[in-house]
Amino acid sequence: MEIKNKRFLVIGGAGFIGSHVVDHLLKEDVKEVIVYDNFSRGSESNLYESMKDKRVTIIKGDILHRDFLEKAMRGVDGVFHLAAVWLLHCYEYPETAFEVNIRGTFNVIMSAIKQKVGKVVFSSSASVYGNALELPMTEDHPYNNETFYGATKIADEHMFKSLGKRYGLNWVGLRYMNVYGPRQDYHGAYTAVMHKIIDRLEEKKKPVLYGDGSQQYDFVYVGDVARANICAMKSKATGKNYNVGTGIGTSLKELTEIIISLFGAKTSIKYEPAGLTFVTNRIGSPKMAEKELGYVWKTDLKKGMKKLIEWRKKE
Repeated sequence: MEIKNKRFLVIGGAGFIGSHVVDHLLKEDVKEVIVYDNFSRGSESNLYESMKDKRVTIIKGDILHRDFLEKAMRGVDGVFHLAAVWLLHCYEYPETAFEVNIRGTFNVIMSAIKQKVGKVVFSSSASVYGNALELPMTEDHPYNNETFYGATKIADEHMFKSLGKRYGLNWVGLRYMNVYGPRQDYHGAYTAVMHKIIDRLEEKKKPVLYGDGSQQYDFVYVGDVARANICAMKSKATGKNYNVGTGIGTSLKELTEIIISLFGAKTSIKYEPAGLTFVTNRIGSPKMAEKELGYVWKTDLKKGMKKLIEWRKKE
């Protein structure tokens, strides 16, 4: 899709990933970027720099209000759908998760069809895979998910697939690995550990890991994830889901050692018995996204963690 002089709606655009998508859209020669968010998790502070751009319009709205959503999509060329209730919230409040993640996404799809939107880029999740049965995980990896969050994303993917085919809606789904970086909050099941490690180091205490630290994940920088969204919108790809990650596995022990090194601290890691853990091993293959979307990750973990630490200090 040619994005020059086009209008885009970013649903969940005040959130962690969404606000970075807005930033990257503004680097392009687009006509307008409309942020649609209910600000339950997102914040205007995430959009502080973006709001200085005259091409940005902010609408406070909810994806459960379909009439309002349809109005916001009027005349829009492309939609980025990032609004969702996250993993831990889904675990604690499954009924809310159903309403937001499933009914809300249904509303997004039907609104896009009614308003004849050119393309929707949808934020799915590597949670659809569950624990890895083989590494690295390709997009053909079976659904091995056991969480309700993952279940909602699987439902969303199949709603896009079925309704997209029936009504001719162009769409691309992005299965994010473990996204981290500036503006992330404390609610990410697999990235909140970064904040907790930094908290302990700032307090001159030993960082704590639950379990033996061997849990291994594919950590991908939020700026790279935002670029993946733009690549997906620009590409000719449609009707498929793609991994967005690095293809590199990093254990929590290795992650902690990187952060300790960046702090210049001389400390050891304190290990505690493992608590609630949803997934212990997940690394995705980014090859199909590179081939079909033109997405290539750029920021390694050490550089990305440095940016996260610098952002925390400013905040």
